Amino acid sequence: LGLVTTLGLAMAPIPIAFAPIGGLAIFFAPIFFVQFKRKKRIAKFSSQLPDVLEMLSRSLRAGHSLAAGIGLVSEEMQDPIAVPNLDLRFFATAVILQRTTGGDLAEILDKIGRLVRSRFRLAGQIQALTGEGRLSGIVLLALPPGLFLVMLFLNYEYITKLFTDPMGQRLLGLAIVMQLMGAFVIRKIIDIKV
Repeated sequence: LGLVTTLGLAMAPIPIAFAPIGGLAIFFAPIFFVQFKRKKRIAKFSSQLPDVLEMLSRSLRAGHSLAAGIGLVSEEMQDPIAVPNLDLRFFATAVILQRTTGGDLAEILDKIGRLVRSRFRLAGQIQALTGEGRLSGIVLLALPPGLFLVMLFLNYEYITKLFTDPMGQRLLGLAIVMQLMGAFVIRKIIDIKV
């Protein structure tokens, strides 16, 4: 897709410098899409995990084995399953520890369920509190390309100096690097781990 876009833009009646930029954007678009879908799936899994742990706990209290409880979860609960998740690692560690040291697995599962619910609630609060920062980041990151496109349509000769003049090319390169660095810094600021 990136190569086809680059070739198509190179043949279009626009400055040739847009060809690799458009090609790179299309090249990375599927990766960003898959990451978005993965993040959404993991978030759904995290929201389901406390219910799963409580169901396993009730199953153990009713006298079923852990394997039977997991079978019940697979029948009763919806997708997703088998997703890398920190809370699931807590569960796996608790089961392994209980197997080697003993103890009441149902009580351990209840406590992990409460812990996961608290983490999920805290993550929602952090999401709400960082909403303004995320929106500011989107606006700040969209402003330079948007202004560039506006200038491209309003004063084409003025903006083509960025592609034809050596100093303009250096400034354009510097602007792109600074834009990417800004995106990275903004992402780090609003990405709070729970």
